[in-house]
Amino acid sequence: MSASASPHPSPSPSLHLAVALDGTGWHPAAWREPEARPGELLTAAYWADTITEAERGLLDFVTIEDALGLQSSRFTEPDDRTDQERGRLDAVLIAARVAPLTRHIGLVPTVVATHTEPFHLSKAIATLDYVSTGRAGLRIQVSARQHEAAHFGRRTFPRFGVGELDTPAVQALTAELFEEAGDYVEAVRRLWDSWEDGAEIRDAATGRFIDREKLHYTDFEGRYFSVKGPSITPRPPQGQPVVSALAHRSVPFQLVARSADIGYVTPHDAGRARAVVDEIRAEQAAAGRAAEPLHIFGDLVVFLDDDPATARARRDRLDGLAGHPYTSDAKIFTGTPAQLADLLLEWRQAGLSGFRLRPAVTGHDLPAISRRLVPELQRRGAFRTAYEADTLRGLLGLARPANRYATV
Repeated sequence: MSASASPHPSPSPSLHLAVALDGTGWHPAAWREPEARPGELLTAAYWADTITEAERGLLDFVTIEDALGLQSSRFTEPDDRTDQERGRLDAVLIAARVAPLTRHIGLVPTVVATHTEPFHLSKAIATLDYVSTGRAGLRIQVSARQHEAAHFGRRTFPRFGVGELDTPAVQALTAELFEEAGDYVEAVRRLWDSWEDGAEIRDAATGRFIDREKLHYTDFEGRYFSVKGPSITPRPPQGQPVVSALAHRSVPFQLVARSADIGYVTPHDAGRARAVVDEIRAEQAAAGRAAEPLHIFGDLVVFLDDDPATARARRDRLDGLAGHPYTSDAKIFTGTPAQLADLLLEWRQAGLSGFRLRPAVTGHDLPAISRRLVPELQRRGAFRTAYEADTLRGLLGLARPANRYATV
């Protein structure tokens, strides 16, 4: 796939597909399934096997969930349940461990901007880009949870529930957190550019290791961060690793439009998908990025089986084990790979360039994606039959950007 300068990358002929990995799966009872391997969750082998399976399906990338607090059945606070999966490994370190074991698939760990520092994150993702030879990205996330803030002791947040998301106080807090995330991404991007390409000379004969003229202070001064730079890690192989974010509403839509290369959205039908795409494209133009490529991926939770009734029965059985019906911010698809292919191709007409699928049970639904859905899309001429690039930007049709500090 050639690099694209279009602001609407890839309505053409191949869909982009990613998988969102969260432990044993997105259903809270997934860990109790025979294929789940809960005893191996904290091993490198589990993650290597899982991401290798995704690469077998020629997927563009995987995202790896992470957070600064334990998983919970409650939206804003911890619970005391002992019958659901709790605990996880660090997503960036998982990606770095698995990178040498894979060759083509992109690796996109989740990072919480609210309590971490751009400088640390920039060099971690730059390092991941080197370890993976150009396949790194990140998913930026914010957090307003009291118990997560208490881990750091630097700030406090008010207590609120799901029903208070539309109150003026919570909306103001949300706007502040996403504005901070925008500053965070800008600081990270400047640090990635703080070394020009070719700054490392490494000439033993002359004794010159670096060209100091090609290192630059970023001098970022924002409302939330002041970052001098330069980075301690040379410019990543991709120049700029891929930045992505999940967005449900207008404020996070603005973060996607202004700062990201990929936005994940959660429409529940094609009409809503079209409206979301239109809103993000309008924000993108308002931000002066109309000429820049920006992917918009639809998120779906998937229960996939060869027969729709089998998929429904499996979901019902898992709901019974969990003690309640499973709900999600994203649409929950229950059916066959062929039926899912129909839906993806229908929603693509709304302007989505790709999809991020969340396997309900990783050990069951990820192989169904890689071994059943992907061949179905290939039969329809809607998905690649081989990897066509060696970097994540290349797979997504994103050109390697020029360095903002380089002088001609």
